[in-house]
Amino acid sequence: MEELSRLSLLIGQEQIRKLSETNVLVLGLGGVGGYTVEALARSGIGHLILVDYDKIDITNTNRQIIALKSTIGKSKIAMWKQRILDIRNTCQITTIEKKITKENLEELFKNKIDFVVDACDTIEVKYGIIKYCLKQNVPFISCLGTGKRMDSTMLEITDLSKTNYDPIARILRKKIKEDQIKAKIPVVWSREIPKKINSDQIPSSIFVPSVAGILCANYIVNQIIKQEGK
Repeated sequence: MEELSRLSLLIGQEQIRKLSETNVLVLGLGGVGGYTVEALARSGIGHLILVDYDKIDITNTNRQIIALKSTIGKSKIAMWKQRILDIRNTCQITTIEKKITKENLEELFKNKIDFVVDACDTIEVKYGIIKYCLKQNVPFISCLGTGKRMDSTMLEITDLSKTNYDPIARILRKKIKEDQIKAKIPVVWSREIPKKINSDQIPSSIFVPSVAGILCANYIVNQIIKQEGK
C-alpha cells in the first residue's frame, strides 16, 4: 500500500500486515479519542470501531481535530467515518452512535475486538470498561484526565497504581482496591497538577488531549507490532 510506504520502511511489511488485520474499538471521540482515531487510521489499522453519540459543537474547535466551521452541528461518528475514508479508503469502519453506559458495554463489544482505547469522560463508565476488558482478557489502554492542564510534556504511559495528582486516577485506584483487582491497568495520565478553575465547564486546550490521544494510539500500535506469530 503506497499510502503506508513510509511507515513500512520504518517497521517492515510484516508489521504492516499485522496492523491491517487488527480491530480496535475506540470509546469516545472527543479531544483524546479523536486524535487516537486519526493516528490509528494513518498507521494502517485495518478495522476501527467507533463509539460516540455527540454532535460537534463550536466549543470543540479549540481542541478536537474533527471540529471545523463546516462540521459544527453534525454527527461526530458520521464526520469521522468520512474523514477516515478520505485518509485511507481501505480501512473498515464500524460506527455505533450511542451513549456509552455500563449497561450497554456488552453490546459495544459484540464485534471482534483486538484492542480497546477508553477515551470516555465518565468515571463509572471508565471503570466499567476497565473491568469488562480485564474480564474478557481484551488488551486496552485508558486515558485519564486531560482537562485543566496545559503542559503536554507531563504526559506518560504507566500503570494506574503508579499515578498521583489525577482526581480520576484516585477514584479508580480506590475502586480497584475495593474490588481486589490485581491486574495491570495501563493508562495515559499527566503528572501536571490540574489548575483550580471555578467553572461549570471543564477548561481544556489542544495540547494535552491531542498528545494523550497520540500516546494511546502509539501504545496500541507498539503492542501490535511486538506480537509474534499473529
